[in-house]
Amino acid sequence: MADTLAVKLALARAVGALSRMRGGGATSAPGRVLMRLAPNAIAALGARLGRGCVLISATNGKTTTAAMASQILQHAGIPLVHNQAGANMAGGIAASLLSAARPGGGIAGEIGLFEVDELWLAELAKQLRPRAILLSNLFRDQLDRYGELETIAESWERVLSAGGAQLVLNADDPLIADLGRDQASALYFGMDDDTQALAGMAHAADTKHCRRCGAPYVFDAVYLGHLGHYHCPSCGRSRPQPAVTATDVRLEGVRSARFVLHTPGGQAEVSLALPGLYNVYNALAAAALATALEIPFETIVAGLASTKAAFGRAETVTLAIHAGAGAPAEGRELRIMLVKNPAGANEVLRTLALEPGEHDLLGVLNDQIADGRDVSWIWDADFELLAGRIRRVTCSGTRAADLAVRLKYAGVDPAAIHVQGDLPAALREAAASRAGGAARPLYALPTYTAMLALRDLLVARGEASSAWS
Repeated sequence: MADTLAVKLALARAVGALSRMRGGGATSAPGRVLMRLAPNAIAALGARLGRGCVLISATNGKTTTAAMASQILQHAGIPLVHNQAGANMAGGIAASLLSAARPGGGIAGEIGLFEVDELWLAELAKQLRPRAILLSNLFRDQLDRYGELETIAESWERVLSAGGAQLVLNADDPLIADLGRDQASALYFGMDDDTQALAGMAHAADTKHCRRCGAPYVFDAVYLGHLGHYHCPSCGRSRPQPAVTATDVRLEGVRSARFVLHTPGGQAEVSLALPGLYNVYNALAAAALATALEIPFETIVAGLASTKAAFGRAETVTLAIHAGAGAPAEGRELRIMLVKNPAGANEVLRTLALEPGEHDLLGVLNDQIADGRDVSWIWDADFELLAGRIRRVTCSGTRAADLAVRLKYAGVDPAAIHVQGDLPAALREAAASRAGGAARPLYALPTYTAMLALRDLLVARGEASSAWS
């Protein structure tokens, strides 16, 4: 049996090598082949992990949260098997396990750390039997694929009710919080800083009603989308008390954020090299997961402080701008900030609003399957926050014209809006347009497949090292 699996592992690895020779990242293809050859491969390889595995799922932030958790566990000296390239369906998980598998039933890692697509969580949990599951948020996203949020929550609830895994849940998301109310061991995290509360709930907020009685929640504080402090005036259900919290939050534009982290193991200020309240939430999630895994508090703080941006998530790249024949190339900072649904886009826009002056933007809107075919979500994104502060915006992608129309109706000066569907040309034009040679950064706001295409383009231009690092 073991010899048979070894042969199948070798065949799947050959597929990965061929994919890399052809220029692909080989993040999923060898895993898909392995699953066809050995349908039980994920369970068999996962069983080799001496300390088991943990699964992370959410609509927004799972890649960054997993990166933060990875840094914490590496600081703890724990070897990992981690799908760090972000391939988070079964094929990607299988490929990560395949890469780590060693002869004689071994594996190069002690803990499996896997971010998981929302629709794949139930199936992968069944196969991997995780020791912990972290669920951070549920926002409206890709309705043509996922359906309504309740559909996802119900599939998660069936998995979690079986028990066996330590639950780590966001107390500030009512739908997520409900998943652990019947499990006394559930560990909650949440925000406790009213200085970060919004004036009111955004019109794009999703979870507003109590699942127990159907009455509208009263939100005493709203931090991000529908995340906040809430209670039901009808049946009394309220936000669970979190064990891991953030206070004294300071958002420092597009580069960083600071907050005081509180856990049962201690409290300390954390400095993140990542922007926005959404990344404070990601850090809280990673800290709560590490707490559940009994990682020392000092190690948690050190791991969070060392986290760098995952590709496309507030990542910075230096562009080479050629002024003309014979002129030396100049450098321009490009910051890539993924936007893929209303909640995530609003947080990126809110973060950009903290930066002074006018902005140059490159918006890339795609409607491929991984983005969601329906792009009407852009009308729920609050582009009005920046409307009066956009010097120039270049719209690209398969739905570039739709984005241009949305920005026009948000109040952006039509003369500042430029449509260029071809991404390489759009990047060149957006990067070259600088008022008076000023060294203003260029902010790229791509959807998911657009982010991957932009990243590949930067690699081809020699401005980024690898599309899969």
